[in-house]
Amino acid sequence: MKKKTVLFICVHNSARSQMAEAFIKHIGGGAFAVESAGLSPTSVNPLVVTVMAEKGIDLSGATTRSAFDLFRQGRLFEYVITVCDESSEKQCPIFPGVVHREHWPFEDPSALEGGPEQVLDGVRRIRDRIEEAVREFVRRFGPDEVRGAKERGEW
Repeated sequence: MKKKTVLFICVHNSARSQMAEAFIKHIGGGAFAVESAGLSPTSVNPLVVTVMAEKGIDLSGATTRSAFDLFRQGRLFEYVITVCDESSEKQCPIFPGVVHREHWPFEDPSALEGGPEQVLDGVRRIRDRIEEAVREFVRRFGPDEVRGAKERGEW
């Protein structure tokens, strides 16, 4: 079975797209070849590493990459999903060969305000929303054996 190619894009590739990439690798049953990238990549947000570890997913060695570098390399993706706000989504490059493009608007974890616990709780909420969006994506576009895992209670 050929893996479906997926690219998640956000502004810095430091939080939202990293979480989406990790979740689809975790629950996608190996059916997806997935990457994430940013418009202006920075480093992975340490709070994202913390909240993903709570889900049993290790992002401590994750690195960031540029969406524009992938575009210049001529990389092809069947699915391109932006996980940033509307204004940033409009800046994303148009990748050739895209079968399906979606926009999932999630708040930027680096923009959260409040005390340390409030911010951490906010990152958890964003993480949980991203996880649910990824599960829905897998239900819609994953192969039958992966989509059926939900009904079998495997995730």
